[in-house]
Amino acid sequence: MSGATTGAIRLVLRLEGLCVFIAALAAYSRFGLGWSIFAWFFLAPDISFLGYLAGPKSGAITYNLAHSYVGAVACLMLGLLLPAPAILCAGIIWCAHIGFDRALGYGLKYSSGFGHTHLGRVGRPRANPPDEAAQSTPAKGIESC
Repeated sequence: MSGATTGAIRLVLRLEGLCVFIAALAAYSRFGLGWSIFAWFFLAPDISFLGYLAGPKSGAITYNLAHSYVGAVACLMLGLLLPAPAILCAGIIWCAHIGFDRALGYGLKYSSGFGHTHLGRVGRPRANPPDEAAQSTPAKGIESC
């Protein structure tokens, strides 16, 4: 899959996600509206999975809109500048969610399918279907003749 990171770069990006998650937890402990609010809204960005009901391209677009730091950081800035504690907390929770996902290896999606991300393939590698495996593996004994 082109566009996916591998090796040490992938590890660094996942560690960055972990750092964002930890920093967001620390920020929420200072500015937050209570941990029950955090728990209720932590998985809210995953509502974007519903975009996959319209197909992989729509799914990738909705997922990436909800899992990009652009919207989350915009909430942080609005929350600080207005000041609006609820918007600030939404931005912190949103950043925490994205950081957690990235630490687990869930990256921004490509339209080729949910499992194709900028951090590499998500999930187990697909085994060859039986028909493909039979065609790609020569029968034993034929080559020895």
